[in-house]
Amino acid sequence: MRRADNGRFAALARGLLIRHQDRFPTVSKMAIDLNTYLGIHAQALSVRSQRTELLAKNLANADTPGFKARDIDFREALTAAGSKNASVRVTTTNAAHISTGNVTAGGAAELKYRTPLAPSLDGNTVDTQLEQAAFAENAVRYQASLTFLGAKFRSLMTAITGQ
Repeated sequence: MRRADNGRFAALARGLLIRHQDRFPTVSKMAIDLNTYLGIHAQALSVRSQRTELLAKNLANADTPGFKARDIDFREALTAAGSKNASVRVTTTNAAHISTGNVTAGGAAELKYRTPLAPSLDGNTVDTQLEQAAFAENAVRYQASLTFLGAKFRSLMTAITGQ
């Protein structure tokens, strides 16, 4: 099409939209909720990030006597992350601390102690092979979530720009 034809076509389209605006949804009627559009993948990315930090901490303390390996129950944490009024338990470790009871915040995961297959004599419960395998699996799943979110944003940009 030539440029003049494009201009006439655009003017015709605007005229039709104005004349029949009650039949076509407006931008305000079509507002997109990003949380709904992205689904659970944004929360999954956050939980995977928390788990990566925790697994790295476990690996870093593999030789620390008495260190207890901890992990996050991914399903439970993802459910808590998706809940708007998930309860996070805050405990005081010193009598001088202020008691807070339960604090409401979405997305915080409850840490759990990992049950060792063969605990060491010094009380350390970190199994480096198990931790490395969990770390590698978590990294792959984190990358998959990033890839999926990237595709969602690309499709959103395509819808916005029309290209």
